[in-house]
Amino acid sequence: VGLISGICMIVGTIIGSGIFVSPKSVLANVEAVGPCLTIWAACGVLATLGALCFAELGTMITKSGGEYPYLMEAFGPIPAFLFSWTSLLVTKPSSFAIICLSFAEYASAPFYPGCDPPQVVIKCLAAAAIVVITIVNSLSVKLGSYLQNFLTAAKMIIVTIIIISGIVLLAKGKTENFKDSFKDSKISLSSISLAFYNGLWAYDGWNQLNYITEELKNPYRNLPLSIIIGIPLVTVCYILINISYFTTMTSTELLQSQAVAVTFGDRVLYPASWIVPLFVVFSTLGSANGTCFTAGRLVYVAGREGHMLKVLSYISVKRLTPAPAIIFYGAIAIIYIIPGDINTLINYFSFAVWIFYGLTVLALIVMRFTRKELRRPIRIPIIIPVIVTLVSILLVLAPIISAPEMAYLYCILFILSGLIVYVLFVHLKFSWPQKISKPITMHLQMLLEVVPEEEVTQ
Repeated sequence: VGLISGICMIVGTIIGSGIFVSPKSVLANVEAVGPCLTIWAACGVLATLGALCFAELGTMITKSGGEYPYLMEAFGPIPAFLFSWTSLLVTKPSSFAIICLSFAEYASAPFYPGCDPPQVVIKCLAAAAIVVITIVNSLSVKLGSYLQNFLTAAKMIIVTIIIISGIVLLAKGKTENFKDSFKDSKISLSSISLAFYNGLWAYDGWNQLNYITEELKNPYRNLPLSIIIGIPLVTVCYILINISYFTTMTSTELLQSQAVAVTFGDRVLYPASWIVPLFVVFSTLGSANGTCFTAGRLVYVAGREGHMLKVLSYISVKRLTPAPAIIFYGAIAIIYIIPGDINTLINYFSFAVWIFYGLTVLALIVMRFTRKELRRPIRIPIIIPVIVTLVSILLVLAPIISAPEMAYLYCILFILSGLIVYVLFVHLKFSWPQKISKPITMHLQMLLEVVPEEEVTQ
């Protein structure tokens, strides 16, 4: 993977469903155009700084598995286990659920002109999307990657259409919504952090290059360069898309729109407005497919490490896919769809994920002092991880202090419940769960036709 492919991977991974869902939520928290665009730019800066910290970590500890090996090296097995526990049961499935709910909103919007689609329709469509994507990824790796390439191309087409339409409208003088753009804004620590949560959801994926460090040509040059070019490129795209939305909609109209890009298409593209929901549906499906592909691998690694049921690390005999891991992941995502709406799930997801992003960047600072002997081909100035750690602490604490909600407490309790699981099953290795899980594993093996990896490779 060269520099151009690295940049394309960053841009393709980050741009997904977020930019079609988050503009409304970011605006709802700050209530004015000026602060809204400022938040989008600030999120891009934070994602770039975070990605640079991960670039140093990725070239210093060249193991796959995302944050897991970095936390293991710096703080030992307990934080690393809590990361995999939270990823498997909170962040990854809720991310999959959010993307599929976004898909459902855009897929159903054209059938309910002028009003919101019923929640039952949205949730059934989202559940159907999860089932289809789970089946595709369980059946064939090749089919999953072909689907990904097609959907990535569709995503770039719709982004280009929205940006070019916006530039044309600006050139025609459609600037009335940008006058007094900071007037009536609602700025507080809580509203800014919640706006950041929604903005950063759209940038999620900024750390994805760490998963392919080993495949990069000349990684010590191309990894930081891909980050420094790729993420600012996404930031510019996001700001331009938001500006495009504001050329046709006032703040109030944008907040009232069920699907922002569909409203934009209706006003700008007239007869061809059907293009927008169609391509947004492709884009969100692409994100969901990519998320399922990578997260299935994470469940599989955790099963192999003995941190999850052994059957989750098994591979399909006929199709060589980690089918049990992918099915497990899809099933949990469906559970998240039942009670949750998109905004609640995004806040819940971002809160959990930034606890571990902050811990991982703190691991970088700690290892500067405790692991001086490690080779660091990329060495960033220490001020960058310090800034990212402080911002992470602010992002996690601000909503709890200024607008406490039970969801945050449940999230913390759930993360800490991982300690009980760790002590009982990983540290003390109780034997009775083995006795219970053995017959279950055996029946699942026969049903899904899966075996441990070693047997496949012989």
